[in-house]
Amino acid sequence: MALVFGVAYSFGAFFAPMAAEFHAGSGATSVFFSVTAFLWFSLGAVSGWAGDRYGTKRVLLVGAVTMGAGLVLTAFVHQLWLGYLTYGLGVGVGVACGYVPMVAAVGSWFDRRQGLAIGVAVSGIGVGTLAGAPAATALIAAHGWRATYVIFGIISFVVLGGCALLADRPVRSGPVRFSVGRAIRSREFGILYASVLLQGFGLFTFFVHLVPYAESRGAGRYAAAALLGVVGVFSTLGRLGLGPVADRFGRLRTFQLAVFAMAASYLIWLSEPDYFGLVVFAAIMGSAYGGWVAISPSVLAELFGTEGLGGTVGALYTGAGLGALLGPPLAGLVVDATGSYRPAIAGAMVLEVASLAVILTLNRR
Repeated sequence: MALVFGVAYSFGAFFAPMAAEFHAGSGATSVFFSVTAFLWFSLGAVSGWAGDRYGTKRVLLVGAVTMGAGLVLTAFVHQLWLGYLTYGLGVGVGVACGYVPMVAAVGSWFDRRQGLAIGVAVSGIGVGTLAGAPAATALIAAHGWRATYVIFGIISFVVLGGCALLADRPVRSGPVRFSVGRAIRSREFGILYASVLLQGFGLFTFFVHLVPYAESRGAGRYAAAALLGVVGVFSTLGRLGLGPVADRFGRLRTFQLAVFAMAASYLIWLSEPDYFGLVVFAAIMGSAYGGWVAISPSVLAELFGTEGLGGTVGALYTGAGLGALLGPPLAGLVVDATGSYRPAIAGAMVLEVASLAVILTLNRR
């Protein structure tokens, strides 16, 4: 998870040099990340089901090959649409194969303290977010963005291939009677899905546009990229800290608290703060986002059980994929049209608040 999300969330460091080389605006450049995030969340429904049926090892090996090849091919594209294809499919499939099946694998091993177990596992996302953007910034400065993608592609293939050799899931003792279809037709799943869909708009607007926003406010390249490092540190703390809290005080209530904190943090960004204010915003958002990611599989396990957890998690995350597909490009188009980030930030905050209003209607039966 550190590897796949370190690569995915480092895109903010590539934003400016790629936009300059392709002569693209904020909206068009944002499509790189949006298509990728849409694919990794949408394909999570497929990779989760495949992990349940064929095993985590095989799915992760597919991710290793696809992500490595996609990043290397992206280094050689000279047309924007072709970059959407190579980067989107490569990183999208890689993250889908490395995330949902592994969350399900970890969750399947635990009944007690499951929130802590998944929190430890997905803390790798925070580590990747912390390391990815600064590493990409340094490599781009030294070798350019194309060579950096070649390096990332080789590392992705080696690391994910090694993880695939070690990945395992417990053997089920009896026949599987769980129906993913029955779960996703339930009222509880519908509420979760609507909240995650709305959350995706604001969350991925933040991930794509925070670095260029900081640069537009006078921050240097390294200082702007360091904001994603702050997100990484605090999202790791959020994953490790809120998992045990959820086990003790209730997974659903803790999940709702995380959504509230994410929505409230946008008030800081909307106030157009200085660099220190952006650090505070990144810290709060990172903590809440980390807990949100860590707890969501446990909420599903609590509602529907661990059998077929990969398919259920994957189905839920297609909502975040739609938000990721539409949110950042729409925000970028607003920035291009108005010359200001403020309207885009305000729109994202409204959707975050709507996500909170929806999830507060969910009560465990």
